Amino acid sequence: MVYSKIIGTGAYVPARIVKNDELSKIVETNDEWITSRTGIKERRISSGEKTYQMAAKAAKEAIENAGIEKEEIDMIVVATITPDFFMPSTANLVQAELGLKDIPSFDIVAGCTGFVYGLQIADQFIKSKQSKTILVIGVEVLSKVTNWFDRNTCVLFGDGAGAVILKSSNQEGIICTYTGSQGDLQELLTLPAVPLKNPFLHIPNNNGRPSNISMNGKEIFQFATRIMIKSISQVLNKSNLSISDIDYIIPHQANIRIIDYVARKLKIEREKSIINLDRFGNTSSASIPLALNEAHKEKTFCPGDRIIMVAFGGGLTWGAALLNWTI
Repeated sequence: MVYSKIIGTGAYVPARIVKNDELSKIVETNDEWITSRTGIKERRISSGEKTYQMAAKAAKEAIENAGIEKEEIDMIVVATITPDFFMPSTANLVQAELGLKDIPSFDIVAGCTGFVYGLQIADQFIKSKQSKTILVIGVEVLSKVTNWFDRNTCVLFGDGAGAVILKSSNQEGIICTYTGSQGDLQELLTLPAVPLKNPFLHIPNNNGRPSNISMNGKEIFQFATRIMIKSISQVLNKSNLSISDIDYIIPHQANIRIIDYVARKLKIEREKSIINLDRFGNTSSASIPLALNEAHKEKTFCPGDRIIMVAFGGGLTWGAALLNWTI
């Protein structure tokens, strides 16, 4: 039986730290308001670093930590909603930065669930024996699509990148995954692209909207708490495990209230949740691999630990991955 397992992790965040008090100079807010409602104290903001550059830096660290030659990588999957170009893909640009040739490289768009989607895709390529070593990256430069004058959203987001090396093995690593989406809820969390504009339009196009993130916070909170509980339950049921069998949960780092609500409902001890949103904010598809890398570097995990990664995002999308830690 062929399995896939994580053999290395990496991450990169910009050096520029923006604390809550600094945001109070831009919009009407303050540290107490932001912290009490989100749990976020600061975030990292790009000072010019591009999405693909941050992704490549996280990838290089993951390759080094995995102890492999970069030429062993036979696929690159990048999850992002903030690419530098529609084409070439961010994955193509990372491929060039790493000096790799002749391997499939592509982006996926699943909002904040992107990394879980990417992990699921890579896992299936390995289990079907089409690939042996896959680089999976979650990366965002959300500062370029944030409305810095909307105090309900600008306080949430940060920039960052996280990466893992997934490799074929006869030892079970990824135990199971679960993903889903509901497109009719699209308007709850959106990021518009380029509006239709051409000389053949007979009717003026009034559908153009600024390319900024917009969100219905109340509805997203209700959706997120429900769907994260469902996603965790799904992977537990698929693997015939209970929540007491799980050593750690790595939730999407969106809001501490969401994380705490889910933990209370599932009776998850606080120390089992890996949380770093106080220092990085919501980095969308980068949030889970960032937290995973940080916990790994701090030697939080032991071989044999069972870990659940769980996320929700624009689309609306959701998903979870249950893995056996092997490093």
